[in-house]
Amino acid sequence: MGWTERQRAMLDEMGVRLWAPPETQTLPAPVDAPHPPAVRGDGAAVAVPRPGGGRPVGVEAMDWPALREAVVNCSACKLCQGRRQTVFGVGHPHAHWMVVGEAPGEQEDRQGEPFVGKSGQLLDNMLRAIGLTRAQAEPAQQVYIANTIKCRPPGNRNPEPEELAQCEPFLIRQVELVKPKIILAMGRFAVQSLLRSNEPIGRLRGRVHRYQGVPLIVTYHPAYLLRNLEDKSRAWDDLCLALQTLKAVDAP
Repeated sequence: MGWTERQRAMLDEMGVRLWAPPETQTLPAPVDAPHPPAVRGDGAAVAVPRPGGGRPVGVEAMDWPALREAVVNCSACKLCQGRRQTVFGVGHPHAHWMVVGEAPGEQEDRQGEPFVGKSGQLLDNMLRAIGLTRAQAEPAQQVYIANTIKCRPPGNRNPEPEELAQCEPFLIRQVELVKPKIILAMGRFAVQSLLRSNEPIGRLRGRVHRYQGVPLIVTYHPAYLLRNLEDKSRAWDDLCLALQTLKAVDAP
């Protein structure tokens, strides 16, 4: 694979070297139970609150505006009590690439956007190195970025299983609406939640998994890479594997 001078500059900034990714294999996707839809008179889904609060029903049939509203109004777990705002997601609504992270941190909670601050800058560098961006672009270049958790856990603690479970229907619907060709899962809690696995990232990397029928590649969270520089080269391997996998998807 050939790389432009700009890409090589980004790779130098990441501190990685180019080398061929390993062979891939696939694992089965998790099975999801259906939920009854809620619709308006014109047939569009709406955010219908549950009696007594909680997550609105009919998430699996919502369009983008209704889904965003449902996330804003969600009170299904205790995280809603301490958030400044929800962190829904950003990017092209029909992106070929979908990046899924873990949970909002303090800056994400303030700005309402995933992957900001130093970890967001590193993610942007990683994306630019393979010709992608979160800025306005065509769906083949502009990614869609979301988190498994839409509210910040207090003190940036690890998300709890119940919190992940309550938020997952929102992510499933985002995947259904975007229809990405590939998912890049970043961070232990995102990876383990999506794959229903307790295996560490090191054992899940280097393979092609599936989530909701979409090829999924496992890699480290940028915040982790900022603390563990030696793993940046492994993250680059993961990006190469994602590129290779997407080429196979697009092949006639």
